[in-house]
Amino acid sequence: MDTCTVPPDLFEAEHRALLAAQATYDSCSAAAPDRCHQALGRLLTAYERLLRETRRLVRRSDRAELEMTQLNHQLQELTRQLEYRATHDSLTGIFNRAAIIDLVNRHFVNQDLALIVLDIDHFKRVNDSFGHPVGDRVIVGVVDCLQRVVPATASIGRVGGEEFTVLLPGLSAEAAEQVAQAVRQAIEVHAFDLPDGSGITASFGVSWFPAGGRFDDAYNLADEALYQAKRNGRNQVARALGPTVILAAT
Repeated sequence: MDTCTVPPDLFEAEHRALLAAQATYDSCSAAAPDRCHQALGRLLTAYERLLRETRRLVRRSDRAELEMTQLNHQLQELTRQLEYRATHDSLTGIFNRAAIIDLVNRHFVNQDLALIVLDIDHFKRVNDSFGHPVGDRVIVGVVDCLQRVVPATASIGRVGGEEFTVLLPGLSAEAAEQVAQAVRQAIEVHAFDLPDGSGITASFGVSWFPAGGRFDDAYNLADEALYQAKRNGRNQVARALGPTVILAAT
């Protein structure tokens, strides 16, 4: 029997019992049954211990493997949570400013895209009159309107306190304008349940850029259109045509 593969530091006693039993077996005769019986007894005792120890080690190994698996799952979940928190707005769950900028720039590598920038009208009045918790509720309500109306391919980001950006890959400027109008109308009729019973509106700017553009260029055009909508009375959609801005009919 080859015993070289058994680690002597762990199974030294069993190794010695095996050698002794082998030597007894080789020298035993019918005239010495007691000697053989004793050797066999020692061998059985040694290997009963070995079996118990092996089972104990296997159980410990199984527990350690289970613990490692659980720790690995916890680490993966923690990593996922950290990645989510690094890229999402804590109040609304949509992309934060850095994440939406990165997403727009990555889409621009090989795609045309339209961009909507919207700003809640008179939002400072809401915070000043009713407090920030009510203001937070308004922001969440606006995001709810966005998520219900924009296409499934769209991505929404919060780029400021009350300002949002909607990425619309593959849409024309005209189609993006229609989306903005639909969101504007959804916000206008949404029940925000303000203490004074007033409603909430938002103003919108729309821009379009071909593949190879940059977030800053698309955003600046849309932002310029947004402020034209605000100057013209708010609760409107304005679309940038290159350096030119046109107001859409409400």
